[in-house]
Amino acid sequence: MAKERITAFDELQADFKVPIDQGNPLHARERLRNIERICCLLRKLVLPEYSIHGLFCIMFLCAQEWLTVGLNIPLLFYNTWRYFHSPTDTKELLYDPASVMNGDTLKFCQKEAWCKMSFFVLSFFYYLYCMIYSLVTS
Repeated sequence: MAKERITAFDELQADFKVPIDQGNPLHARERLRNIERICCLLRKLVLPEYSIHGLFCIMFLCAQEWLTVGLNIPLLFYNTWRYFHSPTDTKELLYDPASVMNGDTLKFCQKEAWCKMSFFVLSFFYYLYCMIYSLVTS
């Protein structure tokens, strides 16, 4: 999910840098449709990502993996805060096309996606190490 999000933000950033052809309104409409399509894709990824991460936190809590829970709780709190403090009034528009195309918001969302992806990659290797360690010691 993080990879799709990074790819979508990269596509938005590339689209942001291309100036709109003022003489041809078809290019502007095509660009707006592309932005709306990407934001719709991003909105569809938010709830599954947050719920899967919450499920993993609950599983680690039930397994009494306290270090792993401690590493995952800050991201869980951030996801919860981000969902309930969306920039718009409705939760449907966590990625609003008008706000995402603001240069600062786009850079922030891109940094957020890279940070989450690096967290998930590091977590994957940590979980892999823990699994191999438990297999070797038992």
